[in-house]
Amino acid sequence: FVMAAAAPLAVVVGVTPYAFAFGNGTGVPLTFILVGLMYVLFSVGFTAMSSHIGGAVSFYPYVSAGLGKPLGVGSALASIATYLSVELMATALFGVFANAFLLQWIGADVPWWLCCIALHLAVFTTGRRAIELSGRVLGVLMIAEVAILTVLGLAVLLNGGGPEGISLAPFGPASVNSGNLGVALVFIVSAFIGFEATAIFGEEAREPRKTIPRATFLAVTLIAVFYAFSTWIIALAYGPSNIVAAATNDFTGLFQVQVEGLLGSTFGVMLQILLITSLFACVLSFHNTVNRYFFVVSREGLLHKSLSATHNEHNSPHTAGLFQLILLVAMLTALGLSALDPVLIVGWASGFTAIGILMIQILVSASVIIFFAKEDRGVSVWRRAAAPGFSVIALSGCLYLLVSNIEYVAGTESPIVKSFPLVIAGLIVLGMVFANWLKTNKPETYENLGKILN
Repeated sequence: FVMAAAAPLAVVVGVTPYAFAFGNGTGVPLTFILVGLMYVLFSVGFTAMSSHIGGAVSFYPYVSAGLGKPLGVGSALASIATYLSVELMATALFGVFANAFLLQWIGADVPWWLCCIALHLAVFTTGRRAIELSGRVLGVLMIAEVAILTVLGLAVLLNGGGPEGISLAPFGPASVNSGNLGVALVFIVSAFIGFEATAIFGEEAREPRKTIPRATFLAVTLIAVFYAFSTWIIALAYGPSNIVAAATNDFTGLFQVQVEGLLGSTFGVMLQILLITSLFACVLSFHNTVNRYFFVVSREGLLHKSLSATHNEHNSPHTAGLFQLILLVAMLTALGLSALDPVLIVGWASGFTAIGILMIQILVSASVIIFFAKEDRGVSVWRRAAAPGFSVIALSGCLYLLVSNIEYVAGTESPIVKSFPLVIAGLIVLGMVFANWLKTNKPETYENLGKILN
């Protein structure tokens, strides 16, 4: 489910061209490997703590157990905003590609935001059913996505690469600094968002204490290797020295040109369709994730109890899904009527998403260290302290690079964009203030916070 939810085609075809064009160019494949190693470090502590944490939401109970309930509530609020942001980013991309597809094939110029509203109606209908249905849908789509990218990779290699042959230059150490690493990290870090769903859906998994750690390491490894391979292949197809210019000249057609040239027009149409369904899979994944955040924080008394209601037949948090649908439809309508360019929305949302997820993951790694400092619970020093400590350093370095280059990512020097780190920090503080208010005014509700902890 987690690998499917990563929506590989949406990331590779829809997002990585921006990393090539505005990021570190030929260094994108190696950067995927390096970020993957960073998340392996993160997962060491994350999975060590998962053996002692239960619940339907990943980061909230971890931060609560290590850094206290107030900061845990703050991280939950920031997490909801971050996941909604990545959902908005994928939704806007869907609108762009769906509009282009409909215009090309049936001549209908449907506004991007109306395409997005139709998407969310379909997502709500699918998401309200049991997780097994969502998992089956995502699984089928993933197989098709991986297949077409793998076939493209084989075609490139069997044709001897591109104009510069089969080169390992994109994996050379010097390639990492060939452009703006900070900008590349925004898109590459965002590509890994979702692997923590191994914990988010823990309540619906069999033997979660065994399966969650295995699934997490497997998800991180597969994401890193597959994305590194796919971006290496497209760099070879154009030639490592030409990939930046090719991506800059045609973001949306970077992969389309090679698929049609090497595999034929039929595969080109398949790529267009699968890209749209991949974005559907991505939005469906984060729709489910946000639903479960709403479900848990409502169950614990932080939001209205109606959001924790489950469907009589499917046992899914359908009320939370309806609330999310109304919220996003209102947001998309406002954005559409304001005539805001969806490409700009993608830039803004990607910056907010990457900064938000890194800030939360830093808190999680710090929580692991403090949690086991109270009692080691038989966990090795590597898993309880060393790996989480290195993770804090690596994640903080990424965050610094992202914040330093946020205006290049979002395409504007707007003070609103530059305020994103403060906005996320403000949400965390707001959650802490609310939790402390509960402690004073509703002590029973406060005591119930974190009851999902074992």
